[in-house]
Amino acid sequence: MDGAAFCIACGSPPPLTSERLCEDCLRARTVFSKVPERIQQHRCAKCGMHEVEKRWVTIEDEELAELRLRENLGVTDGASNVAIDMAYQPIDERTARLHVNVEGELEGYQFSGQHEVLLQTSNAVCPTCTRKAGAYFEATMQLRSAGRRLSEDELKDLRGTLNELLNELESDPMFFITKEGPVTGGWDLQLGSKALARTWARRLVRRFGGTTKETSTLVGIRDGAEVTRLTLSYRKPAYGLGDVIRLKRENWLVSAWQKDGPTLRRLDRNERTGATWRDMEKASVVSRFTDQIVVDVLNRDSSGAEVMDPTDYRVVTVALPYDDDGSGTNLRIAFIDDLWMALPGHTGEE
Repeated sequence: MDGAAFCIACGSPPPLTSERLCEDCLRARTVFSKVPERIQQHRCAKCGMHEVEKRWVTIEDEELAELRLRENLGVTDGASNVAIDMAYQPIDERTARLHVNVEGELEGYQFSGQHEVLLQTSNAVCPTCTRKAGAYFEATMQLRSAGRRLSEDELKDLRGTLNELLNELESDPMFFITKEGPVTGGWDLQLGSKALARTWARRLVRRFGGTTKETSTLVGIRDGAEVTRLTLSYRKPAYGLGDVIRLKRENWLVSAWQKDGPTLRRLDRNERTGATWRDMEKASVVSRFTDQIVVDVLNRDSSGAEVMDPTDYRVVTVALPYDDDGSGTNLRIAFIDDLWMALPGHTGEE
């Protein structure tokens, strides 16, 4: 009949697509999916990271292959309900074969396609490794203590917080250590990132107290902008949380860190105060937390308790701390001025 619809390619009668094609002509003219036969990628020969979307990351082989497939696979416009299956077949450390199956709908018809892709890896050097090889660094971190050398245990504790931080932070190619080692009185590190140095310094202050000092040095001009290096000095106090210190002829327990100095708790009565770092320069440590001992209470009355002297195992009497409620089965004691003293703040449990 005149005016009836027909396929514009071959003249076949309906059903027709929205472009007035029959199913056979639609299939003949449609490339439902396409992907290159070879995909080239780059891997750092030094650290093994791969370049992904202009970043260098650590990623598993199959996850990387799926990502490369998504980057390179094309599906015809108008397709719907598209499903992609991929099988990963390693050939050697530089080459893998991807077996890809693509299914979907177009104009109400089912389409499918099969592809084999060779994924090839070339060696490169990432910016981080390039900078490391060139001894690049943005910041120097100096670990020191106030008026004394840091002990090996203190250095181990301070340095360990950097490893904790690197494990917690989101991966950043600039978070690397160029060089580190002992210096007179402490430890120095050259870091690839100023932000890492500052973040680490804040953690050290929160954990161990102390102060930080920053200085910047101009080292050159790049793209019209000044390039500076940061020197950040962290100074750990000569005392720690739980230590008993003597300040202005009174004994105090270091109980917390504040920005401007520690919070102190008086030993002989319920009194708390804040001290500045400058005030604490006049303080001396009379009992370190590590030297204090938790002992069992043998007998007690309203004002004192009998405990065993940990040095000679004789029974001695110590005055109860002001916050003792009579229910604790043990006390934390410190040897101060040739006497054992019970300390406040102990809950009565180990």
